[in-house]
Amino acid sequence: MTLSGIIIRWGDIVNKYLELFLTFLKIGAFTFGGGYAMIPLIQREVCENKKWLTEDDILEVVAIAESTPGPIAINAATFVGSRTAGTFGAFCATLGVVLPSFVIISLISFVLKAFQESKAVQYAFMGIRAGVLALILKAVYTMFKAAKKHVVSYVIMAAALILTAFLKIDAVYVIIGCGIFGLVWSLIFRKEQNDDPD
Repeated sequence: MTLSGIIIRWGDIVNKYLELFLTFLKIGAFTFGGGYAMIPLIQREVCENKKWLTEDDILEVVAIAESTPGPIAINAATFVGSRTAGTFGAFCATLGVVLPSFVIISLISFVLKAFQESKAVQYAFMGIRAGVLALILKAVYTMFKAAKKHVVSYVIMAAALILTAFLKIDAVYVIIGCGIFGLVWSLIFRKEQNDDPD
């Protein structure tokens, strides 16, 4: 490979890292309400705008990010970065999504005590909470629309809702149980397909 080819190749790699960083910096800077509120933005940027991953890939990202320790937004950013540009891509995406929160929280911590009794601040947070709820509902709708529909999926979803919302079972145990059930069911279903002569 010629020197100019090497320079162009390295330029493309650096641009990819920079693009990952800036994309997740934007997501981190303009999303309020945590990881679930970020899911629609990650889906739009990564699937629709950048075409880095497919809709099915995003469902896998969310499932893995939710099932592993740590905040879902950071896990999702790390996974997308890794799938898109390897280990350093994961670092760039993670740094991008974390940096705005770190800077904003650091600044707010200095001034919050002075303004926390202000009615205007309280009303602003009330509005932000309402907007966050809408973003979370949008994430649920997007994931439901993209997910493969099967009666077993509905059973798992209903069981998880009942266990966490009404029986107050720890979500960690529910996620582990759902993962084990899904794995066992897929193995049985695959075995039945292989045994079917048609």
